[in-house]
Amino acid sequence: MRIAVCSDEPYPIHEWACQELQTRGHEVIRFGSLRSGHDETWVEVAVEAAEAIARGDCAEGVFFCFTGTGISIAANKVPGIRAALCGDAETTRNARIWNHANVLALSNRLLSIECAKEILAAWFQTPASDPRGDNAEVDRQKFLEEERKFFKDLVQRVDLIAEGLRRQREQADKKWET
Repeated sequence: MRIAVCSDEPYPIHEWACQELQTRGHEVIRFGSLRSGHDETWVEVAVEAAEAIARGDCAEGVFFCFTGTGISIAANKVPGIRAALCGDAETTRNARIWNHANVLALSNRLLSIECAKEILAAWFQTPASDPRGDNAEVDRQKFLEEERKFFKDLVQRVDLIAEGLRRQREQADKKWET
């Protein structure tokens, strides 16, 4: 499985996590500081990596930032992303079961290798589409994303029509002036 891994700033835990993912047979696709080696903005890093998942370039993601909160908030702005900030294995399992999380958000500040081992084991041992989960809630979230996209597209189309009408009126006004 292709896994998007990103962070806004380099931390030693990242190399361990990438190696662990590769040991588990996953292809690691690096974003942000994991690719550049220097600090980057967490919003941009999260969106770039989340969009790779939303497009289907990657199946899931492991996202890091200082608290894990910011990167999960930014990732969740991308339609189709369900990022969960997890600090222990049980929270991780439940994020997969109940929320069908496809992005694991972790804290650079708090994460130890021992805790990361437990969290990653729970993540990969629990499928994101676990039948024990609340599919109705996940379906509702998907509906809201589609509804927002529909209205955003509708507003853009109305704006284009209004712009076209404005131009036609300007052209008609110019004809009447001459």
